[in-house]
Amino acid sequence: MRCAVDQFQKIILLFLLAVPSAHAELILSSAPRESREKEESIYKPVADLLSRASGQKVSFRYADNFLVYQDKMRKGAYDIVLDGPTFVAWRMARLGHVPVVKFPGNLSFVVVVQASNEKIKTLKDLTGRTLCGFAPPNLATMTILYEFGNPSRQPLIIEAQSFKEAYQGLAQGKCAGAIMQGKIFADLDKETRLGKVIFQSNPLPNQAISAGPRVTPEMRAKMVTALLAPENAPATQKMREFFRSTALLPASAEEYRGLEKLMRDVWGFD
Repeated sequence: MRCAVDQFQKIILLFLLAVPSAHAELILSSAPRESREKEESIYKPVADLLSRASGQKVSFRYADNFLVYQDKMRKGAYDIVLDGPTFVAWRMARLGHVPVVKFPGNLSFVVVVQASNEKIKTLKDLTGRTLCGFAPPNLATMTILYEFGNPSRQPLIIEAQSFKEAYQGLAQGKCAGAIMQGKIFADLDKETRLGKVIFQSNPLPNQAISAGPRVTPEMRAKMVTALLAPENAPATQKMREFFRSTALLPASAEEYRGLEKLMRDVWGFD
């Protein structure tokens, strides 16, 4: 009965989101990482480019904090969204979004412990212990916590604001292990040789822009062409620089499908 109700609510939501309007404004947003001023400087040129390409007004809307962003995103308030692969997959499954473009490369994460630690040899040895990392639902953290089938046996996350801070927490003994991007760990550890990798995740597709049901297939096609066109590179330059990427690539639904499973323990996304 609950599944039938959930399915009915999903159908109603998708219907309401897809109601066409000749004057409707499309909303672009992204997970908040910087100040309003900084993010507006990054995304307004992208919104202007998409407006010109699609013929429909696109405006950037800043989310004051991550809780606001998650709430509005779950309710379908954003038509065009840039964020991580698990959110992209969740919107595909629940809101009818379609991936448009992505940053090249894959995302892979490692769990490291102090090299001198002989008690922790596998990920499961961290049950009941502490891990320095970003607070959920950060992709790196959710990728690691997913490996623990029983949520009650997941490690306790000691919140860090950066991978470097997570590494420093490990070095200072604040936590038994740290969640990091593999390359960042290698760079930080190349001189001290403090840590050792006990787990490496499977690679995930990079962050992507997805478009919701109010963006028609014709508009999506025009947006993809505009975002990938070399002559439009200045409009996406600040966004690409912010995410340390030199290019954008076409994104396919297949590479993101199913990744919403990593959100299983996050309230509101189960």
